[in-house]
Amino acid sequence: MIEAPEARILSEQLNETVRGKKITDVYTQFSPHKFAWFTGSADEYTEWLSDKTIDHAQSQGGMVEITIGDKVLVLTDGVNLRYLSPGTKLPAKHQLLIAFEDESCLVASVRMYGGMMCYDKDATAGSLSDYYLTAKSKPQVMSDDFTKEYFLGLINAESAQKKSAKAFLATEQTIPGLGNGVLQDILYHTRIHPKKKIAELTDKEKENLFYQVKETMNDLYRQGGRSTETDLFGESGKYVACLSKDTAGTACPRCGETIVKENYLGGSIYYCRGCQPPA
Repeated sequence: MIEAPEARILSEQLNETVRGKKITDVYTQFSPHKFAWFTGSADEYTEWLSDKTIDHAQSQGGMVEITIGDKVLVLTDGVNLRYLSPGTKLPAKHQLLIAFEDESCLVASVRMYGGMMCYDKDATAGSLSDYYLTAKSKPQVMSDDFTKEYFLGLINAESAQKKSAKAFLATEQTIPGLGNGVLQDILYHTRIHPKKKIAELTDKEKENLFYQVKETMNDLYRQGGRSTETDLFGESGKYVACLSKDTAGTACPRCGETIVKENYLGGSIYYCRGCQPPA
């Protein structure tokens, strides 16, 4: 699942590569996928998007939003997006292919699950998916609007106090585009255990958490995304996570204690037994 910095990178690459290109054909569900979600009928995408031009792309949390004439195509964080130059062999499996006049194309494929949603550009809130609407309505984590005051308002809210640090950061789209893939390093750098309750954090820890959210996200962006993710051209990012399945069971470079992996809240958490003691 891509995080906000990776969605931003994809959007910038789309603007540099396909902006202004005219769409000639659209193919959906070439390889049927049970958890590939479309708006309405996937068969309608050809009619909706053909003969229209790519206007621009931007990120909304961990999603990529592409404006195409009077439509908006939204690719959620579980969609793998590739640009293929003319003559490139197409992948064997894909759920959405957008072909251009110059015979280049965009190919989208779903990993575990993901949405490729198409809306009218002026669609009202009631017709948009809640997931997309939430991401679109909140300050983007990498923007100047995501301030310390805004973050402290989130973390000091009564509804946040019983949540764990992981639940606060990466569930219910409290911060759209911040997920399990990046929260491990954020908590490691702030020395906060993933299960520690928000109510137990000091004011200093909350401030440090804000600064580390911003710094880690910017670091991911500067390094082209995580090494486990790829960009529009299939190139892997340069950011190597401090905590991941690859470091579980190894010694923490900071204190020498063991990095632990546990199952928690429907996914995995990683933490250093020494640097991030349980609450």
